[in-house]
Amino acid sequence: MRLATWNINSIRARTDRAIAFLERTGTDVLALQETKCKDEQFPREAFEAAGYEVATSGFSQWNGVAVVSRVGLADVERSFVGQPAWGEDPVTEARALGATCGGVRVWSLYVPNGRDVDDPHFTYKLEWLAALRTQAESWLAPAAGDPTAQVAMVGDWNVAPLDTDVWDIGFFAGKTHVTPAERAAFAAIGSAGYTEVSRQHLPAEHTYTYWDYQQLRFPRNEGMRIDFTWASPALAARVTGVTVDRNERKGKGASDHVPVILDLAD
Repeated sequence: MRLATWNINSIRARTDRAIAFLERTGTDVLALQETKCKDEQFPREAFEAAGYEVATSGFSQWNGVAVVSRVGLADVERSFVGQPAWGEDPVTEARALGATCGGVRVWSLYVPNGRDVDDPHFTYKLEWLAALRTQAESWLAPAAGDPTAQVAMVGDWNVAPLDTDVWDIGFFAGKTHVTPAERAAFAAIGSAGYTEVSRQHLPAEHTYTYWDYQQLRFPRNEGMRIDFTWASPALAARVTGVTVDRNERKGKGASDHVPVILDLAD
C-alpha cells in the first residue's frame, strides 16, 4: 500500500496536479491539507473518475483537509475528540479528518500555524497539539481494543523539530515553528507511543517539504521540513520506504509544499 500526504494549498487550483500525481506514483491513499474550499466545492468528481473515494472537511476558503482512497474509505470523523476551537466566536476548524483506508486509520492533519510567539494563535497551536496527543494515546490504549492498531497521523505539522529541518536556524530565531514549546509538543506525540517514520528513511539534513514562494526560496533550497507521519507501532513496522517528491515544487502552479510518500508492506 502506498500512502501520501500533501499540503496542496488549494485543491481547486491544483486538481490536475493531484490527479496526475496519483496516476504517476500509484498512490493508494492521499491525505490532503489546506484544501481551501467548502465540502460542496471540492472537485470530488475528478477523483471519483480516477477511481478514488473522497472524504472532506471544509467550511470556508481557509484550512480544509481531505482523504482520497482507492482501497476503501470508512468511519469518517471530521475532527478528533477534544479538538480545541478558535476565534472570538469559537469554532472547531477544518484541520483534522480521520478515515479507515485499507485497514489503516489515516488522520489528515493541518496543525495551526501559530503566527507569532506573542499571538493567541500560538497558544491555540500548543493546545491543539496537546489535545491531539491525548487523543492519539487513547487510540493505542488497551481499552481501545486492538493492540495491533494501524494508525497514521499525517500532514502539515507546522513544526520543524530539529535545527537541520530549516535552511538557516539563525533566520528563525524568535519565530514560530522552532521554539522549544512547539518542539516539545511535537515530540510528545512520540511519548504517546508513535514513531515519526520519515526519520528512519530520509537524510537528516536538507530534506525539506516546504519552500516559501518569496525570495527564490526554492531555487536556493531554503526550505523547511514540516510535513511528517507519526505511525503506531504496528504500522511503523510495515514502512519500507519514505520519499519526498521534490519535483512537485517545480513548474507553474506548484504548491509551496510537496508530497511525502510512504510505502507499506502487505
